[in-house]
Parts: sequence; structure tokens; C-alpha cells
Amino acid sequence: MPYLNINIKLFTISLLVLSILLTSCKSDNLNKISSFPVSLKEVSAAEKTPFSNLIWVIEDSRNQNTLFGLNEKGEVIRELYITDAINIDWEDLTSDSLGNIYIGDFGNNKKDRVLYIIYKVKKPNKDSLNVTAEKITFTLPAKLKQENFEAFFVFNQHFYIFNKENKKGRMFKVPNKIGEHEAKLVAEFQLDNNKNKITSADISDDGKTIILLVKDKLWKLSNFTKDNFFKGDIKSLEFNHLTQKEGVCFKNNHTLYITDERIGFVGGNIYTFDLN
Repeated sequence: MPYLNINIKLFTISLLVLSILLTSCKSDNLNKISSFPVSLKEVSAAEKTPFSNLIWVIEDSRNQNTLFGLNEKGEVIRELYITDAINIDWEDLTSDSLGNIYIGDFGNNKKDRVLYIIYKVKKPNKDSLNVTAEKITFTLPAKLKQENFEAFFVFNQHFYIFNKENKKGRMFKVPNKIGEHEAKLVAEFQLDNNKNKITSADISDDGKTIILLVKDKLWKLSNFTKDNFFKGDIKSLEFNHLTQKEGVCFKNNHTLYITDERIGFVGGNIYTFDLN
């Protein structure tokens, strides 16, 4: 039994050391500012809306239908329970210039769903506790196989939605309009290596910069025209940081919020990243 106790202690110490190494290392611009409360275990997105300083987050599939509004200290300030939604696989958040929030329920790991949902939560007021959501649904063209999505943003009255694949990236376009739609395939793209599963995306308020988040880096897209995003400049911004990055949004045109999922002792934090 003493031998077993020593092994347990060594294993625990190893986990703690690994946690410290993974959460304390940083790239030149990635800085941890706070941690999520323990109650938020599977944060899968982050979004900052106009007219608010809160960082809105959601949890992944099998969790509650709730939008959480946090401050930069990681404290939950608002909780909005969406009464008429189902969290099949909530993956990303975006917002429009009016402050409406959109939830991307389009995760599809098994590639077996054919109907994808975007919930629109109208700009919540300060007294809201329970809210209802309008529904935007889309399917893919019949000739295409089903996709797994985890990232999107709003631009020029449309959603731009990115699949989560290592090799063949695809971007689809869906109108920001309540009702049923067929998504349009806008672009196929190949980034530099085979580890580019996009987990979140955002576009700056000035519409000049797009960020695609993957586990170990950001892809920065700029100097594009209209929605030819992949025909402009594309730059890789790598992290020296090994956690599961799941959420990204612009704090302002030059600074990002980035979040990672908590796995054991590792992750569950909010970071800022300076693009300059």
C-alpha cells in the first residue's frame, strides 16, 4: 500500500506540473487574463457584442441551453436561458451590429445530421432571464456530403460558415434571414499543413480582418475584397501553448479574446491576443 500511495502522489504531482507548464507558457502575444468558474466545463465559443463589455460564452452538446455573460475576471454576470432551443451541438457564437446574438448549432461529428440550426437571440435587455430565440435553418446542396461545422461569423447580411476538416477546407454562405435555406458553397481552401481543424472564427467590426482559430495557431486573413477572403493576405500566427482552443472574438479591431476548453487541470481560461 505505501508503494501505491507513492505512485498516486507522483501521478498527481505530474499532472500539476503539466498543468502549470501548459497554462503558464505563452506566445509573444497570448496572455491569460482569467479562468472560467469550475461550473463551466465545456466552453465552446466566445463573442463580444456591440453596446456591451461582457464576453458571451456557451457550452457544448449535452449542456444547458444557456448564454453566459462574463466579465474579464471570468465572473458570470448574466445567464440567459433559452426556453425554446435544444443544445444538439452548440459550437460557435457571432453577433450583428444591433447586438443580436447568434448560436451556431451545427456540430456534426458523426456526419449524420442533415439539418443545421442557427438560433437568433434578439439583443437581450438587462432584466432578461429567460428568452426565446428565432430559428434559421439550412441544409447543404444535395450533391455534397454532410459536414461538421464549428465556426462562423456575420458579414454583409450573411453567415459565413467553416467546416472542421484537416485537409480540405470549405466555406459556406447562408442568408441572415429567419427561415429555411440551402447553404451555398463559396470557397474551398487549403491551408499550409494538415492540422487545421477550425474551431471558431470572427471578423473585425471594421470588416477588414478575419480570424480562424485552430488548436495551435490563428489564421489571419486581410486585404480581401467582398467575400473573396482567401484571395487576400493569409498569415499564420502560432501559439507556444498546448490547449484545446475553442473560442475567438474581437475585443476591438486589433485585440482578440481567446478561450480554451478545460480538460482535467488544463485550460478553462480567457486570454487576450494582440494582432499588432
